Amino acid sequence: MAKDTKTPNRVVADNRKARFNYEIIDTYEAGIALTGTEVKSLRQGKATIGEAHAGPSGEEFYLFNAYIPEYLQANRFNHETKRPRRLLLHKHQINKLIGATQREGFTVIPLKIYFNDRGRAKVELGLGRGKKLHDKRETEKERSWNREKARLMREKG
Repeated sequence: MAKDTKTPNRVVADNRKARFNYEIIDTYEAGIALTGTEVKSLRQGKATIGEAHAGPSGEEFYLFNAYIPEYLQANRFNHETKRPRRLLLHKHQINKLIGATQREGFTVIPLKIYFNDRGRAKVELGLGRGKKLHDKRETEKERSWNREKARLMREKG
């Protein structure tokens, strides 16, 4: 009986506010087309996807406004820091995401960028709808209550 020795994915950038600002309905894993200096910069773990979003451009899906800093040792062969990056998805996934964004008013938000166990850079995309202010308050109340409940359980024994 072989033991499963799967290593956890190494997260490079995390969009922590996304789950607070959006109600995530579905998630997708997408590859990302990068240049060599972008991969080296990502391996240093300095990317930011706080203001990033994903969207269609023609027949393909792109990641817009994601900040991957320049790789310092690359001098003149460096990349543009906020260029649109092509996402590698299956055709039926692209069609489903385009349909959801155009017809149903959903938004595609990058949740995190990570390296999988094979060393490939991946983006976890969330298909979500923006929360209203009262929904955000409700989420905050629930989070606060769960924190208080955990504290009471620890004190009780």
